[in-house]
Amino acid sequence: MKMTAIAIDDEPVALSVIAAHAEKVPFIELKRTFTNAFEAMDYLRREKIDLLFLDIKMPDISGLDFLSGLHEPPMTIFTTAYSEHAVQSFELDAIDYLLKPFSLARFLKACNKAHSLMVLKQDRPQAAAAQAQDYIFIKSGYEQWKIAFQDILFVESAGNYVQFVLGDRKLLSRLSMQEALDLLPTGQFTRVHRSYIVANARVDRIDRNNVYVGDAEIPIGAAFAEAIGKISGDG
Repeated sequence: MKMTAIAIDDEPVALSVIAAHAEKVPFIELKRTFTNAFEAMDYLRREKIDLLFLDIKMPDISGLDFLSGLHEPPMTIFTTAYSEHAVQSFELDAIDYLLKPFSLARFLKACNKAHSLMVLKQDRPQAAAAQAQDYIFIKSGYEQWKIAFQDILFVESAGNYVQFVLGDRKLLSRLSMQEALDLLPTGQFTRVHRSYIVANARVDRIDRNNVYVGDAEIPIGAAFAEAIGKISGDG
C-alpha cells in the first residue's frame, strides 16, 4: 500500500536527505518538496496526500503553526534540529518526531508507524461501525476482549501502549492514542490531553485545568482545551 507524501523545510539540504531516504522506502511516494511553507499550504488545498514531513523552525511560519492551520491535516512526521517542541508536536497528533541528523533506520521507523496507522484505518472499519454498535474488540496480549462503550471511563497513554480504564478492570493494548481514538465513536469520547481520552458521559466535573472521572483527576492539554465544550454540550 503506497503512501503519498510531501516534505517542507526551508533548508534544501534537509529536503535532499528526506528525498534520498524516501526513495529507499518502497511504500513512500514523495510527490513534492517545498522550501516555502505557503506554497506547500496552497498545494495541500488542491491535492490530498497521506503523509507530511514538516520542519518546525522555519522563517515565516513555524511547523507547529502550519499544522495547526490545516483544516484536515495529513499524518505528520516532524523533522527538526531542536528537541524542545516534542511535547507540543505530539499534542498535535504527530506520528513521530525526527531529530536532525537522523539515520535511514530512524526515518524508516517513523514511516512504518505512519504506514501501520494507515493500514489500521483501511483494514479495520471499527471506527465507522462504532456508530452502529455499542462495543469494540480490543487485543490485549494474546486475547481479544469485548468492551462495551458504556463501561469505558477513560483511555490513558502508556508508552507504546494505551490502557482502557473500565469500571471493573484495566486493559492494556498495543495502540497509539490516535488509533484508540479512531476506534471510539466521536460523539461519546473526547481527547482532552495528548495522554488521555475521556468518556463524555463519565465526566463528573470540569474546571479550568482538569476533568474529573470518578476518583481520577485528568489534566486538560492546552492543544485540546477547545474540545472540552463537546463534553458539556457547549462545543
